[in-house]
Amino acid sequence: MSVLEQAAAARVAAIDLAGATRAEKDAALLLMADRLVERADDIVAANAVDIANGRENGLSDAMIDRLTLTEERIAAMADGLRQLAALPDPIGDVVRGSTLANGLELRQIRVPFGVVGMIYEGRPNVTADAAGICLKSGNAALLRGSGSAFSSNAAIVAVLRKAVADAGLPANTVQLLDATTRDSVKELMRARGLVDVLIPRGGAALIKTVVEQSTVPVIETGVGNCHVYIDAAADVEKALAVTVNSKTQRYSTCNTAESLLVHAEIADAVLPLLLEEFAIKGVTVHGDARVAGYSDDVVAATDEDWGTEYLSADIAVAVVDSLDDALEHIRRYGTGHTEAIVSESVTATRRFVAGVDAAAVMVNASTRFTDGGEFGFGAEIGISTQKLHARGPMGLPELTSTKYVVTGNGHTR
Repeated sequence: MSVLEQAAAARVAAIDLAGATRAEKDAALLLMADRLVERADDIVAANAVDIANGRENGLSDAMIDRLTLTEERIAAMADGLRQLAALPDPIGDVVRGSTLANGLELRQIRVPFGVVGMIYEGRPNVTADAAGICLKSGNAALLRGSGSAFSSNAAIVAVLRKAVADAGLPANTVQLLDATTRDSVKELMRARGLVDVLIPRGGAALIKTVVEQSTVPVIETGVGNCHVYIDAAADVEKALAVTVNSKTQRYSTCNTAESLLVHAEIADAVLPLLLEEFAIKGVTVHGDARVAGYSDDVVAATDEDWGTEYLSADIAVAVVDSLDDALEHIRRYGTGHTEAIVSESVTATRRFVAGVDAAAVMVNASTRFTDGGEFGFGAEIGISTQKLHARGPMGLPELTSTKYVVTGNGHTR
């Protein structure tokens, strides 16, 4: 089918799905999870084709890591679906309600968007996350993954569609779009009236293209040039733990720290230890002149480094003279994703929280916690860096709209 035909089929499925009970949706999610585990060998085999093609086409190690599926990662995908099944159903929730002076009962309730389009790169685990969170929130999903993961995504979606149908819900609740041509992206972005909202999840170029060219309403998910700022009043042990975890726990995620700012008053105490730890872990430090004074291994940072989302074993490091300098640096180079401060000063942390413009601010905690699962939302569909409708990890409520229900007793105006 063409993209428009798939979108029309998704709209029909969305009508049926909107009336599904929580029990019906949860049963489908649990069956989807079980089938993923049962068919893990088939999915890993399909993934091996994508990995081989990726290596042949020169994908970076970080991109290969994003692409790779193992039995453990598939089990984690299944666990994400089970967690979704355990979460409350947002549909029908009353956002607010009151009885007006004239006796009318007013309720604002959550309803599905209808059809959600998703354009994403690299990680095939997103396929299961997106399908699950759309189903639980009553939406049909049109999924357009990257060509580099097409075999993996096709295998996953085949499993999910069969499970959804076996659970008694429309198979077209989950559909995969052709990723062998860019035409499918263009058609999806022009499917206004059939697709209710479009969510791009990937690199800056993809997000920019979708935001600027789509006629379908877009929820923007941004890139993650996340900073850790070590304040003059930081505890050195906490600073080491938070910074190293933020950078090295996993390199290829949007909530990984890409930049480190260290207050000059604590630099002597913390930088030598951090540089040593980075060297042990194979992290290349791109630093300013003051950072370079602590190690011959520091690579001179360019202006481009300060704004780069590396997604690799690289980090940009600068020494700053004040909290205000740190805030100014973040305002200039940050992407509004996640910013962290390590400090024992209540005054400094309050100023930092108020001064940074980001979807999430961490105080004495790793940037890696900006995640729907870590926040207790279940599998997320993305992390929004915009300010309208949704911001931060997008869980179930963020995949809904609302409608007003007004109940009277023959009232006339």
